[in-house]
Amino acid sequence: MSDFEQEYQSLLLVSFGGPEGPDDVMPFLRNVLRGKNVPESRMMEVAEHYQQFGGVSPINDQCRELIEAIQADFAAHDIDLPVYWANRNWNPLLPETLKKMKNDGIRKSLAFFTSAFSCYSGCRQYRENISDAQKIVGDDAPVIHKTRMFFNHPLFIEACTERILEVVPELPATSQLIFTAHSIPIAMADNCNYVKQLEESCRLIAQRLEHENWNLVFQSRSGPPHQPWLEPDVCDFLKVVRENGKTDVVLMPIGFLSDHIEVLFDLDTEAKQECEELGLNMVRAKTVGTHPKFIEMIRLLVLERIRGKEKLSIGRLPCSHDFCPENCCLSGRPLTA
Repeated sequence: MSDFEQEYQSLLLVSFGGPEGPDDVMPFLRNVLRGKNVPESRMMEVAEHYQQFGGVSPINDQCRELIEAIQADFAAHDIDLPVYWANRNWNPLLPETLKKMKNDGIRKSLAFFTSAFSCYSGCRQYRENISDAQKIVGDDAPVIHKTRMFFNHPLFIEACTERILEVVPELPATSQLIFTAHSIPIAMADNCNYVKQLEESCRLIAQRLEHENWNLVFQSRSGPPHQPWLEPDVCDFLKVVRENGKTDVVLMPIGFLSDHIEVLFDLDTEAKQECEELGLNMVRAKTVGTHPKFIEMIRLLVLERIRGKEKLSIGRLPCSHDFCPENCCLSGRPLTA
């Protein structure tokens, strides 16, 4: 075992979490929205989205599938690292998993966040959650270092491109390619590279497809009406597409790694209904999920850190940092005493 590999004893998959039954929905949403200025009406609206799917979010089963794929890939490439799993908002929660890791003798671990793009909710908040969990676990809680963001990793770009080609093997030049990502408050976006990184990923994918007719739009806004969030909303943009005479749209949820509730409801339900009313032909590409190239990318991100392998990136922006600076990805909310 190399000196690099001795430093890390496991990989921790850190994800958002989701309810696994109707009774979990409201407690889960209160976890998600704690400390946030989100109207009660919006929370009830989102709760209804989950109840339309039986109160079960697919995200947890998708994390289980992802872990199985990572473990199989590690075994095939002689990487002897156990894979743990923890969520921000629902079981298994971070304090529970870190306690198990401590009891298993894990002193230092890499963490892979299920987010490709830098912003408070996609990076810094996870790091804060880990810090809080370490305090709960107490002495000898595992040290956790995250892998870097991978928005411009060639294998992420290839996996996303191939997901589009699965639904449209030949993308006509007249088709409108629409990339979607979770909207965030503009105050948050102003403190990170979220939009810049998203635009770069979209550009790289469109370049591989040799398709110039693309746009980045947003979905899943949850804040109060008076607070400015990133726009345009996907359904609003579909109206513009139709007004411009287009009839065919391809949706790619670039900002998400698995087909969870926000993808299924916002795109497969709301956006699909909007397209039907507008007379648009819509197809939706899958998220990367367990695409083999995405799994290979995770292995390479781990090997960068445990064995000092080369960092891979393409495009106009540099690789993301391994260790986040103090002022990285601030929330944009006023500081409280």
